[in-house]
Amino acid sequence: MTNFFALTLIFVSLLIAALAGPSSPSDGLLLVANKGEESLGLIDPTAGRQIAIVPEGGVTGHEVAASPDGKLAFVPIYGNSGVGMPGTDGSTLAVIDLSERKLIHTIDFGHGVRPHCAVFEPKDGLLYVTTELDKSVAIIDPQTLRIVGSVPTGQAESHMLAISSDGRKGYTANVGPGTVSVLDLAGRKTVTVIPVAQHVQRISITPDNRWVFTSDTEKPRLAVIDTATNKVDRWIALPSTGYGSASTPDGKWLLVALPEANAVAVVHLPTLQIVKTISVPPAPQEVVIRPDSHVAYVSCNQSHQVAAIQINDWTVKLIDAGRGADGLAWAK
Repeated sequence: MTNFFALTLIFVSLLIAALAGPSSPSDGLLLVANKGEESLGLIDPTAGRQIAIVPEGGVTGHEVAASPDGKLAFVPIYGNSGVGMPGTDGSTLAVIDLSERKLIHTIDFGHGVRPHCAVFEPKDGLLYVTTELDKSVAIIDPQTLRIVGSVPTGQAESHMLAISSDGRKGYTANVGPGTVSVLDLAGRKTVTVIPVAQHVQRISITPDNRWVFTSDTEKPRLAVIDTATNKVDRWIALPSTGYGSASTPDGKWLLVALPEANAVAVVHLPTLQIVKTISVPPAPQEVVIRPDSHVAYVSCNQSHQVAAIQINDWTVKLIDAGRGADGLAWAK
């Protein structure tokens, strides 16, 4: 009888787990926008594999943001064009339940805006989304799933966005104009526009809010913007043209994707010097770093993989993702 009851308890436990539906790994999820197949991939970082694929319901999402509580993902549906190129103009934002692994809501901007980069403001919890064709950043209340305002950027092709850790300032990389717009998020206005280069891509900010970085896509160099002066303070020479970048939360390192070199450059933040170059699969795009600063994840567009770089020894493990792996986010 003892064995019978033990087996019964095991069976009941398994049945309850099955009925509970999908769940997320306890230590977090890595989210990847697979723009080649119009889906959001959910990756278990411990197992090192993609565990679910959720259709986005539109053509197509390049970027993704996770809600601070790790329950929802927000995927702007950009369209089928490149920046500044002819194509469809996306007008929606997909809201995905990460526990249920399904699309639960679509936010409609009402007209084509090519929404692209979504970032949560760390203090007020609002979601800011670049809306290129409106030359603005839209503000969304993630509780009501409604658009509650916007911030003008004063520039075309405001593609990517970084927000300071105190939630006061936003910085957009304006691709074609080659500029960076500095935004007062509370005042919902443009503070200034910084000339950088002929053409720029991607943007990131250090944890201490001192430096903002954006890549010159026509020359192998990274602009270092001083947030105190709102000017380009210096340039970091790169082995090849740069793209996405991200700082480790501990403020020690900046990792920069080098798509043409199939590599990632490692910059020592205290000295702003490159100390290492790491080989990764073809066309690295975006960099996101775990909150514990232990692992950097780099989407590799052409190989449909994510490179997981161990910060302590700079070794690389590869994780299979979907076609056109691009935007990344960490969901706790």
